[in-house]
Amino acid sequence: MIAEPNSVVNLPNHKENGIHEEIVPEPTAQNGNCLRNGSVKTIKGKRKIREQCENRRRNSSSSRRSNQPQNGDVVEAVTLFEVVSMGKRAMQSVVDDWVEAYKKDRDVALLDLINFFIQCSGCQGMVTAEMFQSLQNCDVMQKMTETFDEETGLQYKKFMAYPWILTVTWPVDMENEDYPLVKPGSYWKKFRANFCEFNAVLIQQCQCSILSDSYLMDTIISLLTGLADSMVRAFRHTSTLAAMKLLTALVNLNLSLDASKRNLERLYEVEKNRTTGKRTNSRLDQLEKKRKEYEQKPLEIENMMNAIFKGIFLQRYRDIVPEIRAICIEEMGSWMKIYPSTFLNDSYLKYIGWMLYDKQPEVRLKCLQGLQGIYDQKELVSKMDLFTSRFKDRIMSMTLDKDHEVAVQAMKLLMIMSQNCEDSLSSEDCETLYQFVYTTHRPLAVAAGELLYKRLIVQEIDTETFSKRNGKLEPIASQLKTLIIFFMESELHSHVTYLVDSLWDWSMSLLKDWGGMTALLLENADNQKEALSDTQESALIEIILATVREAAEGHPPVGRGGAKKILSTKEKKIQVEDSIKITEHFIVVLPQLLAKYSEDAEKLTNLLQIPQYFYLDLYGTGPLEKHLDALLREVKAIVMDHSNMDVLESCSRLYYNLYNEELPIYNKVALARTELVDELVDQLNQLWGSFLSEGEGRCAEEEGIHCIYSTLRRITAFHNAHDLSKWNLYDKMSELLVFEMEHSCLPVQIILPALQCAYFALLWQLASAAKKLSSKENLFLLKTHLRHYCHICSCYFSHSNRDVREKAFMVLCDFLMIVSHQDTSDDGTLGLLEYFPSETLQSKMLLFIQDHIFTEEEDKAKDLAEEEDRNKDGQKLDILHMKRCLLAAYCKLIIHNVIEMTAAAEIYKHYMKSYNDFGDIIKETLSRTRHNDKIQSAKTLILCLQQLFQKHVESQDGGGPDPSSASFNHIKELARRFSLTFGWDQVKTRESVAMIHKEGIEFAFQGAAGMEGKCLPPNVNFLVILSEFSNKLLKPDKRLVYSYLLRYVPDPALSRADSWYALGWYRTSLLASEEEESSAASSLNEWPTVGVAKTPFKRKFSEGSLHKSDHTETMNRTSGIHYSAHLPSLAPRSRKRLKSHNSCLQEYPPLLASANIKRKNSCQVVIKVEEIPSEDTDVDVVGADQVDEKEIDITLTRTVCLV
Repeated sequence: MIAEPNSVVNLPNHKENGIHEEIVPEPTAQNGNCLRNGSVKTIKGKRKIREQCENRRRNSSSSRRSNQPQNGDVVEAVTLFEVVSMGKRAMQSVVDDWVEAYKKDRDVALLDLINFFIQCSGCQGMVTAEMFQSLQNCDVMQKMTETFDEETGLQYKKFMAYPWILTVTWPVDMENEDYPLVKPGSYWKKFRANFCEFNAVLIQQCQCSILSDSYLMDTIISLLTGLADSMVRAFRHTSTLAAMKLLTALVNLNLSLDASKRNLERLYEVEKNRTTGKRTNSRLDQLEKKRKEYEQKPLEIENMMNAIFKGIFLQRYRDIVPEIRAICIEEMGSWMKIYPSTFLNDSYLKYIGWMLYDKQPEVRLKCLQGLQGIYDQKELVSKMDLFTSRFKDRIMSMTLDKDHEVAVQAMKLLMIMSQNCEDSLSSEDCETLYQFVYTTHRPLAVAAGELLYKRLIVQEIDTETFSKRNGKLEPIASQLKTLIIFFMESELHSHVTYLVDSLWDWSMSLLKDWGGMTALLLENADNQKEALSDTQESALIEIILATVREAAEGHPPVGRGGAKKILSTKEKKIQVEDSIKITEHFIVVLPQLLAKYSEDAEKLTNLLQIPQYFYLDLYGTGPLEKHLDALLREVKAIVMDHSNMDVLESCSRLYYNLYNEELPIYNKVALARTELVDELVDQLNQLWGSFLSEGEGRCAEEEGIHCIYSTLRRITAFHNAHDLSKWNLYDKMSELLVFEMEHSCLPVQIILPALQCAYFALLWQLASAAKKLSSKENLFLLKTHLRHYCHICSCYFSHSNRDVREKAFMVLCDFLMIVSHQDTSDDGTLGLLEYFPSETLQSKMLLFIQDHIFTEEEDKAKDLAEEEDRNKDGQKLDILHMKRCLLAAYCKLIIHNVIEMTAAAEIYKHYMKSYNDFGDIIKETLSRTRHNDKIQSAKTLILCLQQLFQKHVESQDGGGPDPSSASFNHIKELARRFSLTFGWDQVKTRESVAMIHKEGIEFAFQGAAGMEGKCLPPNVNFLVILSEFSNKLLKPDKRLVYSYLLRYVPDPALSRADSWYALGWYRTSLLASEEEESSAASSLNEWPTVGVAKTPFKRKFSEGSLHKSDHTETMNRTSGIHYSAHLPSLAPRSRKRLKSHNSCLQEYPPLLASANIKRKNSCQVVIKVEEIPSEDTDVDVVGADQVDEKEIDITLTRTVCLV
């Protein structure tokens, strides 16, 4: 506890007023802080604070500096704060100098130390002190307050730092939370470390002298306790850090005293036994006296520790600032670890347990790190039973923490608990934690991999259970089987790469034991129980492939770790060594494995991927060359026996990896590939000739069909990765596809690979033409092939089989994307190959999208049975995935201008109905097209709404559009959704929205010419839909749009407002007040003329005003919606204020036309303004007959284009 204050008699230089006069320590030169005795109570004194501080800074500069800066010399540190923050001197020497100063004059030294803590808080003010003389002073607690002086702009805090009452003064701007402990940069990071070191060294250097003088620590603890209770964050943060570091230093000191006490006890017993029966000597008396001192010192230190813990920790571990809470918890964890006899009990552990639920991840992280240090010591685990039972579930749940680092540390803590705390984790808990090896966050997965490896894979297995091979016990085989069983039970076979990556850092020796893995696959076990099952063999092969990839590539799989890490020199060396090791082993073993599993397509697919990670230069050596022949023989046999596309593509990729001109094996691999393709092409020619000869293919046997189908798939798989143009496969595929178009007798299994093979053949020809200079005749021939292939694909859109239709459409979309973006060569010849789809082809593609993507029925009646079969097989998701792929391929053509943008209007119609399935694709298409061409994209949107409106009108059977119908409301809601896609930046979308209104107004009054207002235009209700875009217009543009609208409105419309409710609805959305309406009338002639300008429908001015209509009526066309039918007069009203157009338009640039649209006509508008008396400076709108003799002609020349 804090010792009682000294009596008044013992205080030096005592005066009647209780003010303790001391030599005033010099202020700091850096922050301008001053220390002064006496209280600052008067306003006059407060105002002089800054002046005194400045004077003392100037007066003290010569006395405190040992060297003055001359000729660019560095100024030496003046204050204790500067010495510590610069860190140029050893902290021990700094503290020793201060201790010497304390021994000479402790009050001055203590004031210097107090000023140090205040400065470390970032305080820019000064500190004054008055002595606390009487324990009965009832004003003490009242002085422990914080006040603000409005006149000086300073804030004051009074608190007791025994034996003084300190007054800290700081400016209000200190509340910006910019103080040394939180400032960024390496300098302030170093300052924090120096500050912590200073507190620790202070206790260490004072332990033998002044630590127990009942003065130093009482003052420091009082100071830090007062600062910790402040409302200012800087004071609380700095004082809490200092107090916790002091308490840690006291804990270390107490620990060293315990060790010294034990050593002294042993010396005392030895000396006592030596002097038994003799006279007592002085040595024994000295040891006895010293032992009593060691018994007294720990009590004093514990009192200091209790004072800091109860006065600061218990208040600040729940502080609102997370950094302060984290400091408290972090230091408590270190106390429990280094001094468990005092702190490692439930009364202290509860604080860490409670803070595990803290909202800030920083605090939770400190709790977990502190617990790791405790659970890592087995001798301390016995004291953690109650804590473990109480908070284990919370720690388990923290593995799912939203902060990744907290989750990782929680997993590491559970790993330590499972090792050192028996039965702390049940088998169910472990099973839950094992599944984290499949998480995408790699550090968490690696931590779970450590738990899986040490807890499950590496376990104490009885040596009798090990299988014996060659007379040796092999625990590796048992560990591999355990890993295989875990992998199979997890049922996540597609994530084997994640499992291997999680275990890579802990079980590298096991996962790189490819010899042991392949031995398990190739051995013939006598005991069937020891042999691997078929599923276990498949799992082991997947693991082998994943380990080979991890070792050869040296980076985590896709989805983990973000960007590929840069390997160090050591890691690159290990990577090359592993690649050589893989090659040397699998060159020999792989042909044997392929031969053993030659009938299993899944195993072959995985095994055939291993050679892509070979170090192929080793094949050039003599001893290993024979194994290449064996590999090529096995691969050729697999190609000729299998028709599975995954297996064939793996074989094609293997030939591609080996077919490298820089390798010494190039000629041998090229010869083997040529022989294989020759054999396949000859086989196809023979089978196709036989097929045609047997009744022109109408009576072909099923076996022949299967052979053609298998051969086509093999050729297609190889044509994907290899240029087989010299075999002229396109002509053969074209012949086959044309035959099907004429006779419609080929099975689907033949048509699909034929379409794909022809596609690959044309792509290789295009690539060859780009690399080599081809003659124009060859280019024209190739372009003929391109058009012919597009025609073939379009013809297959109407095929009876859905798979064929989808395949033809998908291939055609990809093909058009490539051929429409051919780069022009230097001589311009390659540009001849550029091809864009014709209007007929575009129409067919759009019709295909409408029939196959957005139809509510199951396509056509003849496909119903096929769809039912698919649904029964659980392939609904596959069907949806295929539809999304088809739609995405088509939208990609629109985005890249291969197909006209107006085709997107048909897709936009289904934005709401198909939002769950295709909303993201349609929305992205809308965004990309708007980025490419704002104007054309806006025209496409309005075209979509116009087509829907026309369809709605046609469905009303000539009765006119019904605004209350569901279809009309659907169109209106779709327009609202479209308007939301424009976002909040109205300036950015200004041109697009203006174009929508222009096109919409023209469409609404389409067909109105010649009616002379006798009947409504057929599309006038479209204005209600168009109003959904009004909120995206800028205020000046709303007036311009309204004036453009008036050009189409006939005069009789104002007298029949009930029939023109749509016009009133649209007008209300544009103009919020009559004031804006009057302003819009003045800009009527600023808009370009329209096509119906010469008809009687054109709006005309009459003596400066328009015909006034007093008719007012409201109509309720839809439920809950009231359309305002009142169209007030646009005639200028007396003394109505008019907002200046210039002031409104200065904020926004003029509405310019698109670059590809011609500028329309410009006009000059003359506005006549009446001179206003001085008492009213507003501008009035006047008629043509109200012009004063002092009228001023203001000519505004504006070029206004709607687009």
